[in-house]
Amino acid sequence: MTHQSFPLPPIDPFERLHIYDGLMMNRQRWLLAHDYHRRRQNVHYQSLNQPGIVCGLGVRLIAPPPEIAAKFRDQRWLEIQPGIAIDVEGNPIVVNEAIDRTYRIKTEAPVTATLTVYLVVSYVEPDNPEQQQKTESLREWLRFDEKIQPPTAKEIELCRIKLQPGIVKLENPTDVLFPSFNQLDLRYRIQAQARPQAVIKVAHMKQKETDDVYNTARLSLSERYRENLSFLLQSVAALYPHLQAETEIGQASLQTPQSVAPYDLVYLADWQIVELDEAEIDTLKTYLKTGGIILIDSPTNNEFLVDSINNIITQELETNWQSWQELSRNHPLKTQPFLFATLPNINQSPMQIWQGGGIILVTGTLSNAWGLDDELLNRNDIRTAQELGINILHFALRRRQIIQLIQ
Repeated sequence: MTHQSFPLPPIDPFERLHIYDGLMMNRQRWLLAHDYHRRRQNVHYQSLNQPGIVCGLGVRLIAPPPEIAAKFRDQRWLEIQPGIAIDVEGNPIVVNEAIDRTYRIKTEAPVTATLTVYLVVSYVEPDNPEQQQKTESLREWLRFDEKIQPPTAKEIELCRIKLQPGIVKLENPTDVLFPSFNQLDLRYRIQAQARPQAVIKVAHMKQKETDDVYNTARLSLSERYRENLSFLLQSVAALYPHLQAETEIGQASLQTPQSVAPYDLVYLADWQIVELDEAEIDTLKTYLKTGGIILIDSPTNNEFLVDSINNIITQELETNWQSWQELSRNHPLKTQPFLFATLPNINQSPMQIWQGGGIILVTGTLSNAWGLDDELLNRNDIRTAQELGINILHFALRRRQIIQLIQ
């Protein structure tokens, strides 16, 4: 499941109808009076909640309806179950028993490779000033669509299907958690829920590509670090729901400030920091001034490498930092949201943390314990490592928020 951030409501003032004795009512004034209440309701929902499915809206395979022409009698037919969703603008989407909920997937199979089809539902505004309505009421409506691009912010995904070359014959998944080709995939449906206080965006510094064998090993190691970081981001929602992380980790290049600007935290392996060129150092300086956090991971605890990193941080990045023991008792890394009186020993291995000027250096096995690298780890070690990792994410986001509020 990939978490994503949703936009906050637009910062626009409200206008309501000015009522006075003798006011004549017409269509424009009536719409203004009622649109005011609707907008307030939508803004309230957008401010405190995220869009998604409230209930129902399951998808099941069905036989072709009997009235359908013979050429369309194939294994492409679906039925959407009744239910309710709310879109990104706060509009309720109500699918009840009375409407036609059958749908035929029309997309043809790809000639080569694979193709993902998304079945979505969206809200349809019923009021069309260009049409003369003859009824006393207008039903708020909806529409089902299939598309080959991921859903937009206004669309609610109901299911997706990965097609492969050949005849399209839809099936129920053999394993609902690991569906195969032509099988219904409901794993990516988003549930409506309370909006977290903040969403953190994390990037991994892209490994420079060269032809030597040494770099091939680094690419493999970098991918492992990235996977461990992904496990940490996945744990955030369960361990600290007030914070949410976009589990899709970006890849940032330090060649330009624009590449790292969208991210609250950029993760670097230890060898990457010692190989930075002058332009990349300048990019890091710019990024740090905007409140960004650089997290440097050194799992091997190589003293020579740590000394090299320390020289770069203090001299080239002109940053003074403190060890964990030198941080104040109420420092966010120690207290928010989880309390750490001392640094833990993960799998009986010591670690150390230095922090200063938006740069955090971690030596030891912390990142290995975020994921499944070490099969000897017990559950308490994994949970402890993830909680300390969440403290780092929380500190990164909070620091950047405050800096950007005063810039």
